[in-house]
Parts: sequence; structure tokens; C-alpha cells
Amino acid sequence: MSLYERAKFFRTKKRLGQNFLINSDVITTIINYAQITKDDIVLEIGAGVGFVTEQLVKYAKKVIAVELDEEAIKELEKIDYGNLEIIHQDILKTDISALCGEKIKVVANIPYYITAPIISHLLGEIDDLENKNRNSISQIILMVQEEVARRMTATENSPSKQYGLLTILAQFWTDCEIIETVGRKSFYPAPKVNSALVSLKINAKPRLELSDYHHFRRVLKAGFSQRRKNIKNCLVNNGFNKQTVKTVLEKLSITENTRGEALSIEEFGELSEELKNANQN
Repeated sequence: MSLYERAKFFRTKKRLGQNFLINSDVITTIINYAQITKDDIVLEIGAGVGFVTEQLVKYAKKVIAVELDEEAIKELEKIDYGNLEIIHQDILKTDISALCGEKIKVVANIPYYITAPIISHLLGEIDDLENKNRNSISQIILMVQEEVARRMTATENSPSKQYGLLTILAQFWTDCEIIETVGRKSFYPAPKVNSALVSLKINAKPRLELSDYHHFRRVLKAGFSQRRKNIKNCLVNNGFNKQTVKTVLEKLSITENTRGEALSIEEFGELSEELKNANQN
């Protein structure tokens, strides 16, 4: 019986954003790209009825499947492999660092409506330097809406709607890239939009070395707070001193009419450091 035929027997729940991956070629791509071997512990987020799970257990040392839906749990329990641990829980309430004492590879086909909260839960915020979840993970393979994947992998040269806080959150602690786009028909029920597989390889150090990461986060939030306004007005409207902002922008050769989405992550870092230094002098 095909994965499509098996999926049709299960009553999916819109409120949980359930769209089961039924394309076996894409499942193989996930396993191959993550280079899953008998040395690996894999955390699968949103395991659903186990179409990906039943393949992961064949290659990994252990698979920890986290699933919220009680009916899906019953299907997962039919997978007869001794290296499968099933956790009936919301991933956002799960302490990943407590799951095992080794580095984990994460595989996730997650509901699109909670993509950003899950990424934040896995990586921690930009100023959370010792996030215990992130420190427990080596690599993340995410299936997300294609539009979200474009935002995660964007640069300051991408269309302005793509580049933003999610971009910087994804790229500040990881090497982030799109593996491949995945069409709607690879899922049941088929979503309204295409998806994409994204790889996030965790780095030991953040992308930038800064004196104050909390201040950097504040500058970022201000810079993207009002997309139609320039960086000067965004900063001033979020509590930064007008004259200080003007002086720092001139020093960095950033014109006042520049918008936040036109600044690279490195330029935001320089801006944060200069604003911090100016306040101390």
C-alpha cells in the first residue's frame, strides 16, 4: 500500500496543521542529506503517523519521536523497532537538552503556523549565548513553507519582505541552506503552497563577536520594527537618542534614508557596537 493510500485512512486535523509527507524520494533525501548512521540519535518533531519515522529507525542508533496528536501516537506505536522512543508532548514544552546526553540531529515536518516559535525553541534567541537546546543539537533538517525557507536563507540583497528577524535568527548560529523545494503533491492532504527542505548546521560560535548581544538584539528589533521607515526613524522611535543615531550613521557611512532590510547582519553588528560605545562615552 502506498503512503498516499495509508494517509487517507487517518483523519487529519486542520487545527494541528497536519500535512503528512508521502513522497518516499523526499524522505530518502532527508536521510541521505543528514547522513544518518548508527552513531546518530535523531529527534523527530511532529512525527505524525510515522511515514518518516519508520525509515529513520532503520538508519539511526535511536529515534525520539515527539508528537502532540493522541491518535497519531497510536499509529507510531505500531512501528516495531526497539530504537524508537515516543514522547506524547508539545515540542515547545520539551527540554531537548534533557532527552539524552549526546548531540542530536533534528528532523522536523512542522506545522507552518508555528515555524518561527519552533526555530526559536531549537536555537534560542540571538542574545541567549548558552542555550541548552541549541548546545544539544548538531544539525536540523526542517520541512517548512517555501516562503519561510526563502526568509530563513535570505540576505540583505533579497526582496525586502524575505529578509528580516527570522533570517538573522536562523543564520546567527547556523549555516542555513535550502536543500530542495518540495511540491504540494508530496503531502496529504496537499497544502495550498509549496514547501522546502532546509538544513541548519549548528556552529559552535555565533556569527558575530560582539560586546553586548542583548543590545544587538534591541537594535535588530528596532531596525525591522517599521519596514516603511528608514533606519534612523526606526531607531529613534524605539528609544535611541536622535543625535547619537545621526552621528553613528554618519561614522558608518550609512545614509539616514537606508532601511533596515538593506543592512547586512555584519552592518547591524557594527551599528550596534557603535551605538553602544556612543552611549558609554
